[in-house]
Amino acid sequence: MSLSDTAIKKLKPREDKAFKVSDEKGMYLLVRPNGSKYFRFDYRFEGKRKTLALGIYPDTSLKQAREKHTKAREALAQGIDPNEKKKIEKTATNHTFEKSTRDYLASIAHNVNETTQHKKIRRFELHTFPNIGAMPIGDIKSPDIYQSLKPMIESKKLETAHRIHSEISLVFSYAIAHGLIDYDPAQAVAPQIPSQKVTHRAALTEPKDVAQLLRDIYHYNGTFVVQCAFKISPLLFQRPGEIRQMEWKDIDFKAKEWRYFVTKTKVLHIVPLSTQSIAILNEIKPLTGNGQYVFPSSRGDGRPMSSGTILTALKTLGYDSNTMTAHGFRTTASTLLNEQGWSPDAIERQLCHMPKDAVRAAYNRAQYLDERRRLMQDWGNYLDNLRNTNH
Repeated sequence: MSLSDTAIKKLKPREDKAFKVSDEKGMYLLVRPNGSKYFRFDYRFEGKRKTLALGIYPDTSLKQAREKHTKAREALAQGIDPNEKKKIEKTATNHTFEKSTRDYLASIAHNVNETTQHKKIRRFELHTFPNIGAMPIGDIKSPDIYQSLKPMIESKKLETAHRIHSEISLVFSYAIAHGLIDYDPAQAVAPQIPSQKVTHRAALTEPKDVAQLLRDIYHYNGTFVVQCAFKISPLLFQRPGEIRQMEWKDIDFKAKEWRYFVTKTKVLHIVPLSTQSIAILNEIKPLTGNGQYVFPSSRGDGRPMSSGTILTALKTLGYDSNTMTAHGFRTTASTLLNEQGWSPDAIERQLCHMPKDAVRAAYNRAQYLDERRRLMQDWGNYLDNLRNTNH
């Protein structure tokens, strides 16, 4: 016969040993000599006899025990061990989204530079932890994630929304791999984030406009350090952050090369130096050559020139961010060099647009180097000619 609340309440313990009272389909109540009453479910899985604890009466009611029993039988029907399922659910309950996120970030720390890692943590702290950080990762549903992203979507910060969504999904992938959850609830949210329209950084690509810009750069009245950084930027056309952080130890005057590690592409990059670039470096060396950076901060704090310096200089000359940017020197060089018939592969290598494969990237750092030497010197000559020619 099945158990009932009335029958359970009437059950008296036996002094000599514990005894069982059956309910149905393997579920029963175990009554111990001390009077405690435990709901249990005996079952077989992969040929082994096992027992699943369903709760202690009266904290767990007969109805609740039966609901757990039903779910356990459903798991068995799906080929899942109810005890293993219970362990996973308990682990997921103990793992909040914040804990899982920090565990995930710790697991990738060896592959991410410190600055990038700090930015990732900060984004989670600002945008996700306040909403879902304290929730068990197994309890988080798609609407919870969408609500975290909704303020960014409504304020049109779509790039940030897409980035955070992607990072949330990586946390769930980590949790799946570690047996905490079975699926990624962030997947359903992706289509709800509007696409971000790509806006390319402004750059001048008409020779007459570039000529005027060069003349303006050579008439710029900023500090000598900024003047030199400003003049060398179009000649080298590397990423602005790399130019401002150029170090003297990476300059080889004899080989006429600048060799440095590119954090974005994780490769050692070679930039052949034209006679024009060498001349600018020789000009500034007496001033900054005893320090670490070629273009140090004016504050004298041992740091490189600040990230917005060249952009500010451009604005001072009347070039707003819709006309020309510090990054735009790369587009200018790429466009005009391609128009002049230089090898697209050599141009791409000089821009340090490297293949994703690490072995190929290491090999390609020196690929087309002879052609790139000619390219960089020809480019320096071309810019001189533009600047000195009236259009």
